[in-house]
Amino acid sequence: MRLFILIILIVFSSCKRPNRGNSPKPSYSTQQENVSNTRARKITGSEIKMIYENGVYKIPTEVNGISMKFIFDTGASTISISETEALYLYKQGAINEEDILGSVYFQDATGNISEGTEINLKSVKIGSYTMTNVKASVVHNLQAPLLLGQSALSRFGKVTIDYDKSIIRFE
Repeated sequence: MRLFILIILIVFSSCKRPNRGNSPKPSYSTQQENVSNTRARKITGSEIKMIYENGVYKIPTEVNGISMKFIFDTGASTISISETEALYLYKQGAINEEDILGSVYFQDATGNISEGTEINLKSVKIGSYTMTNVKASVVHNLQAPLLLGQSALSRFGKVTIDYDKSIIRFE
């Protein structure tokens, strides 16, 4: 199974597609807007209940219409998903080969440099706000956690965490 996943990601990441711009077009919702390099719209009062699991806080998030729980990680540069989630999104039709942008290198929390695959997520919904065309990294590890990093978080102007109530607020 792992070999199959690696083959899919390697084949997709090695595909060369001419005339590919830096910002892919949104493809499936008229409510979405391209905020590729801008801050998120003001969403005053948007509160999301965080879920405390296994020593970390997770935020309910929808990626391309699929519900997932991401660890809120201000130290991660991008949204990060494992091969397992990437394959699941692929099987659900939530990502396709046009969303595969190529290879990317990243440094993990231990300082090791690893190769992954950069993908485009057409939509990332947190609470009442949907961001479009968010870059993410697929970590070539079946058990890597889902991390909500700066490629999404930097689009919000102010983020407040209330640990007593387990709420994250975007202002």
